Amino acid sequence: MINRELSSRLAAGHGRRVTQLADAAARWGGQVPEDPGITELADLLEAAANNASEHTARTLLAGAVEDLRAAARLGGLLPAITLWHLQRAIDQEHTAHQQHTLPAQRKAHDR
Repeated sequence: MINRELSSRLAAGHGRRVTQLADAAARWGGQVPEDPGITELADLLEAAANNASEHTARTLLAGAVEDLRAAARLGGLLPAITLWHLQRAIDQEHTAHQQHTLPAQRKAHDR
């Protein structure tokens, strides 16, 4: 019973994080497929990193891509570790997005 409950919670967490990462990839201009896999999301965020003009955003997105690739390699072998990598990718993308939008907001404010 405990194993089934834990597996269910891990699967739900996995789904939520993949959805968050799909939203993030779309925010960076990626064409996200209907049911993206982790590798597809890594590819989309890698393209965003390559196109980012700010060094900090590029670096953070590259870190997110590394975590996504690690999660993809793990597959379903270590669900808790996979979730950790997915969450790190989310955190790094979120920080990159904040770094990316702050200069634009400051420029608009200074006008």
